[in-house]
Amino acid sequence: MNKQFIAIVFLTGTLTTAKAQEPNKGKTIDVTSQFKPVLREASKINFNATEPAVDTTKPRLIYNIPSQNLFFSYQPAGVNPVALKVDSINSWQYSNYIKAGIGNIHQPYIKAGFSFGDGKQTFFNLFANHYTSKGDLPFQKNSQTSVGAAATYKTNKNLEWNGRLGFRSDDYYLYGFQPDSLKSIYTKDDLRQRFQTIEGKIDFRNIAPTEYGLNYHPSIKVSGFSDNISNTPKGSETNTVVNLPLEKTFGEKFAFGLGATADLTNYKFGDKSNKTTIQNNLYQLAAALSLKTDNVFLHAGILPIWDNKDFHMLPDIMADITTDDKKFTLQLGWVGGYQKGSYQRLASINPFLAQPDTLMNTRTIEMYGGIKGSLGDHFSYSTKIGVITYHNMPLFVNNFVTDSTGKNFLIRYEPKMNNLQIHGELGYTIGEEFSATAGLTWNSYYNLKQEKDAYGLIPVEFNAAVHWQMVKDLFFYTELWAWNKPRYLGKNGDSFKGDKAFDLNAGVEYKITKNFNLWVQLNNLLNQDYQRWNQYHVFGFSFMGGLTYSFNTK
Repeated sequence: MNKQFIAIVFLTGTLTTAKAQEPNKGKTIDVTSQFKPVLREASKINFNATEPAVDTTKPRLIYNIPSQNLFFSYQPAGVNPVALKVDSINSWQYSNYIKAGIGNIHQPYIKAGFSFGDGKQTFFNLFANHYTSKGDLPFQKNSQTSVGAAATYKTNKNLEWNGRLGFRSDDYYLYGFQPDSLKSIYTKDDLRQRFQTIEGKIDFRNIAPTEYGLNYHPSIKVSGFSDNISNTPKGSETNTVVNLPLEKTFGEKFAFGLGATADLTNYKFGDKSNKTTIQNNLYQLAAALSLKTDNVFLHAGILPIWDNKDFHMLPDIMADITTDDKKFTLQLGWVGGYQKGSYQRLASINPFLAQPDTLMNTRTIEMYGGIKGSLGDHFSYSTKIGVITYHNMPLFVNNFVTDSTGKNFLIRYEPKMNNLQIHGELGYTIGEEFSATAGLTWNSYYNLKQEKDAYGLIPVEFNAAVHWQMVKDLFFYTELWAWNKPRYLGKNGDSFKGDKAFDLNAGVEYKITKNFNLWVQLNNLLNQDYQRWNQYHVFGFSFMGGLTYSFNTK
């Protein structure tokens, strides 16, 4: 018993000592198996495609195709009393050709054109023209010779370069002297008036808008103009025009345009001991915002212009409102601008003018309204009424100041005058086979501040033309030019009405082989005697015919 008691006491002390040595021993869990929760597989719905039912009904397709009209813009052309109006027929598009003819007045007539280049990136053209005309009246003669070259180059960087260089010589004779008995004292050298022009132009533009929506087209044109007038010191003029337009597009509807133009003229005349120089310069800025949608076109801008040292702010506002089918368009506008007063431009209007001693630019402001559109598939129409105000308008009067015969013209600048203008056009077109156009312009000049009448300006003008491809290789055309009596200033200072005009022309062109075409042109079929400029009778009936040779083989 004692031994058993001692053993019990010893074991109890040993356990107590062990427990005191490991007071923080954690509990352990023995895992005898693992449990993984698994979701029961969900039931899936199967979608089985059903074959569509067969539709035996015939679909009805509606197409809205606009009428395919060709709208030819009608631009009345000035009629030169002695210059040849040649070949206004729609000609074949030759790339290399020579055209020659002769007639009872035009002796001879030659025209040529040649094209080179690959037709994709490079284009180069040469052209030449010459004719001589001689009428029945003494010294009723004129001639024109021109040559030129033009080139275009398209780069791989979205640019297109264009260049042009040309020379032109025009000879006129002052046969409008009165009385006729003076013809015995004149020679050709006494009456010849020659103008010569050398002109060059270069420009470049981006073919497609840049990544920022910019379009640009800067250009520079330089021309040298000179005269050779009997018993008059030589006059010469240099004209330089620099144009810098820029347009920024915003999406497909909005565009903002900026531009700057410098039009510089340097004119010299007189003998060496008394040389006179005239500087006539125009500087123009332009800023405009445009909106273009399917039914509306709005253009609103301003034109700050410096006419030499005089500043003028001109409007530049236009609006076109059209219907969905494009068959009716309402046009409104309030626009201003300038017509350059240069010797070169004035001589192109009236080739019988005397050497000017003053140059002035013409400022115009016009307010207009009109409509245009189409009727059916072939008819087109346009009409407009407007009020135009001219400042420093050049008027041509016979020179009785320094020449009692009145054979040349002086320029008188009207400080301010108004014009109520009505213009209308009609057209009928069947593809490229037939076209007929007619236009009427009615001018009413009033409120002249200085002169009695608008001398040399045509009050009513009517033009009409028919172009018809009668068969595959036969083309016919006819044209009519008619106007009412323009005013002129008589020797005694009174105002008189000039002649009416009714000039009917016609012509045909026939392709006889793949290289040769036969053409005939008839002018002034009614042999009407009239004067565009006072004392200068135009040619009577004339005919001319010839051949055109094309180097093309197709």
